[in-house]
Amino acid sequence: MATIAGLALAIWTIGATGLGAIVSVARRLGVGGFLLYCGYSLGVFVVLGTAWWAAAPGERARRIGLFTWARLIREAASDLLPFSQIGGIVVATRMLGDAGIPRPRVYASMIADMTTEMASQVVFSLFGVALVVSLLLDGGAAASLRIPLAIGAAIMVALMMAFAAAQRWVLPLAGRIAQRVVPGSDSVTRDVTVALNATYDRHARIVLAFVLNLLGWVGSAAGAWVVLQLMRVPVSIWTALSIESVIFILRSAAFAVPGGIGVQEAGYALVAPLFGLPAESALALALAKRARDLAIGIPTLLLWQATETRAVTLGAG
Repeated sequence: MATIAGLALAIWTIGATGLGAIVSVARRLGVGGFLLYCGYSLGVFVVLGTAWWAAAPGERARRIGLFTWARLIREAASDLLPFSQIGGIVVATRMLGDAGIPRPRVYASMIADMTTEMASQVVFSLFGVALVVSLLLDGGAAASLRIPLAIGAAIMVALMMAFAAAQRWVLPLAGRIAQRVVPGSDSVTRDVTVALNATYDRHARIVLAFVLNLLGWVGSAAGAWVVLQLMRVPVSIWTALSIESVIFILRSAAFAVPGGIGVQEAGYALVAPLFGLPAESALALALAKRARDLAIGIPTLLLWQATETRAVTLGAG
């Protein structure tokens, strides 16, 4: 239902702006520019995969490729399948477990990676808010965003702190509940708790995961500026980063909507003009992002399904 509602919102937003004008801007990207953008995005995924690997002490550096692949699957499942963000996480952690990584380590690394990812997003969002405020000092039309951005940033900080604090008691509580439903299952949560504590004891690895996730956020936002330059849309890197920080906040708030569909498009149409970026250029950027998601995500999901099918066939044999 969320997917259908989001798709309807996206179609309405594009129609209200004018599909012809949007396509006219998007066509400037060209095949070469689009392939360059896809390659750039894959580079960002390597950074994010390395961040997940950093949150899994005990795994050799040669496993970075595996964690990058898991990060690609996680994103593809969340963006292209009718799953929330949690659905993509489940698929990715299952894949890592099937690849031979001990499941307590997989789950502990996922929790630590998500924590550092949330913390780095808060830092990037606060940086974005500071950029927005600096751009609004002259009293532009975007001044209307000042209060919503401050509220959104405060909510993100609160959620991050709650998520980090809850890790200490949620897992033991889950173990006690699971023990009542499936006797013996509490040992799993105990193993995950031990692995998580061991992960957080490796402070250097946690700091590395945080820094890499922060680089991932900045790199992803800078990718929007790259696309706009390839479309020959004059916009400064600081304006692009400010717009992207607002879009990231909106997408995080709408985490239950698969791929943020509709939310992202409406966000660009409403926010970008406040910073002097025409709505048609912003929506051309949004279409380029969706096309990138398809170009990377569909082959990723097909290869993942082929791997799953092969595993099931070998298991049956």
